[in-house]
Amino acid sequence: MTADQRVRTVQPSKRSKKTRETRPLPPPSLRPKPISRVITTVVLVFVAIYFLGPIYWLIVASSKTKGDMVASNPLLFTDHPLGGWAANWDALLGWTGGNFPRWVLNSLLYSGIAGVVGTLISVMCGFAIAKYTFPGRRALLAVTMTGLLMPVALLTIPMYVLFHSLGIVNTPLAVIIPCMISPFGVFLGQVYATSSVPTELLEAARVDGSSEARTFFTMVLRLLAPAMLTIFLFIFVATWNNILLPLMMISSPELKPVTLGLYGMNSYFDPNKGAMMLGALMGVLPLIVLFLALQRYWRSGLAAGAVKG
Repeated sequence: MTADQRVRTVQPSKRSKKTRETRPLPPPSLRPKPISRVITTVVLVFVAIYFLGPIYWLIVASSKTKGDMVASNPLLFTDHPLGGWAANWDALLGWTGGNFPRWVLNSLLYSGIAGVVGTLISVMCGFAIAKYTFPGRRALLAVTMTGLLMPVALLTIPMYVLFHSLGIVNTPLAVIIPCMISPFGVFLGQVYATSSVPTELLEAARVDGSSEARTFFTMVLRLLAPAMLTIFLFIFVATWNNILLPLMMISSPELKPVTLGLYGMNSYFDPNKGAMMLGALMGVLPLIVLFLALQRYWRSGLAAGAVKG
């Protein structure tokens, strides 16, 4: 084959590749108008500023000492931001007696265990409600819906009385156990199991001799993986941000989560605002990292229950 023939055979494949990569434009009636694009862009920019502005301000404020908080521009860094962070970190460790890193680890421990165990419980309950028929099924679903409407604060004092009688007050279990029970997670698990787990698949597994437990742990959990991640994030964030429950249950400084520790720092008449801002920043960084790392799977999990079949 000559060189000209090779060129002629290659060129059509390149053109066909470009043709495949070219996406057809929507019809003119469906294309957004210029004014719509401008309005959409303005709204999105405003929303981005609205949500990212507080984070930017928190980063700036955490780099300022107590004197710089008053004397400098609140939206601009000072000439020595690294020195401000170092001074605030020393003040934060001094005020907390060196317990602040432990508070962050406590929050990670409480939220992580509650998220993992609570997600498994929610998915199991939701799957049972969606795919099984048993006495009390409708009553269980009604209790779940009632739990969605009931404020958690109403249950704090009864739970304290119960846990005090069990002798687990001022222990990690007093914070972890209530956070594992999530009516919203059960509801999401039921919705996802209804739409994502085919009944024919379960019947085929039973015909092949698979037990219900084996079918659930080897097949159903894989189908519900995006939904489980969504439920995990909801429980994790709810446990991390919970302050009333640890305030009632925890009294030892070494067992406090970071939210309760910062609340105690803010309760003083004249707290070190720079150190408190740095503590708040360190308290939200794990959540930011978690959402950035799992956002792709979280978006797919949110959409998993929206399409049937």
